[in-house]
Amino acid sequence: MGSRVCLVHYHEIGLKGKNRARFEHILMDNLKAALAAFSVATVTRISGHILVTFSVAGEAERAFPLIARVPGVARVSLAFHTNRDPREYGQAAIDALAEAGDFESFKVAARRSNTDYELTSLDLNRQVGEVLCEAYPDKKVLMHDPDAVVHVLVVQGSVYVYARSVPGVGGLPQGSAGKVMTLLSSGIDSPVATWMLARRGAVPVPVHFSGRPQTADTSEQLVEDIVRALAPAVQVGRVYVVPFGDCQREISLACPGALRVIMYRRIMYAVTERLAALEGAKAIVTGESLGQVASQTLENIMAVNEVVDLPVFRPLIGSDKQEIIARAKQIGTYEISTQVAPDCCTLFMPRRPETHAKLDAVHEAWELFDHEAMIEQLVAAAEYVDFDAPCYRAPRALAERHTVLAPRA
Repeated sequence: MGSRVCLVHYHEIGLKGKNRARFEHILMDNLKAALAAFSVATVTRISGHILVTFSVAGEAERAFPLIARVPGVARVSLAFHTNRDPREYGQAAIDALAEAGDFESFKVAARRSNTDYELTSLDLNRQVGEVLCEAYPDKKVLMHDPDAVVHVLVVQGSVYVYARSVPGVGGLPQGSAGKVMTLLSSGIDSPVATWMLARRGAVPVPVHFSGRPQTADTSEQLVEDIVRALAPAVQVGRVYVVPFGDCQREISLACPGALRVIMYRRIMYAVTERLAALEGAKAIVTGESLGQVASQTLENIMAVNEVVDLPVFRPLIGSDKQEIIARAKQIGTYEISTQVAPDCCTLFMPRRPETHAKLDAVHEAWELFDHEAMIEQLVAAAEYVDFDAPCYRAPRALAERHTVLAPRA
């Protein structure tokens, strides 16, 4: 039997033309980072795939499901690596088909990437097919829609054989699309929005607005748990924490109750935009879904948007709650997000928030407190927590331009 390896398949990266090599290298770096806990021997490109090999037996099987979670991976296959010996890859085909689970029909899909091997792809199909028919005489060969497919890939001096393959999350590798700031609460929606931007190649830099000192720091701990749940497949290198509780109290005393939530969110957006300037981020990301809560109507979204110049991305805007919950379960954040934690989202909430705010009324409320001083105060009070994430690059000028900003003790 040959050694076990993982073959990584990608889709969108293969359409990048002259930029393809850059995306491949980013994905390879991200795979190395995600597999740091494994004994990875090599991560190399071979014939439209990325090959991951391991120096310890059994680790390919363990790493297989993790690789599928890495953005940019369209599919991952657990393969046998053999020499160009028909006896070796014939036995590997038998073993690979045994991993396919219950099946009644199968076929062989062979391909050679270079022509120095005497057998053509059709010859390989026949050769391996005969071996499998002898090993599984009660199973039927079916060319269209079989229950199992045994793939045989001849590349240079090696043969890779597999039948066990699972879909990946797809998308583009993190780090290929730049930084975005994400408004990250400990709830269900915003972690999913953060994951979705990471899946499109962005490096998310979350900003969490805590209810501290008016509430405990429980939500901050849950946000850190969410970041760890996304890792190591999705990399988050830094989370900013902004203690917002006292400012919310000030706003609640100064502004009409119905407009408090809009004032809170305008401040949050403005602070996030200032932090984005420090980070060099190009957009703000939120977990809003149209009409889900009072602050997420079209009028209220427009009233909040106008305080920032950066584009605001809302990847969940057309999703319903059940779709978002299903995705949260898939990415491993749902159980964390359903834990009860007091945070800024529940602090000083009005009984009847405005659902269709008029801009004139919003502007009047905005002038009832010193919003510029409050924004400066919150940026100065911002803390951050760093995590191990090779695709994240901390801003070089941060210490010079913002001496107060420092890791949270």
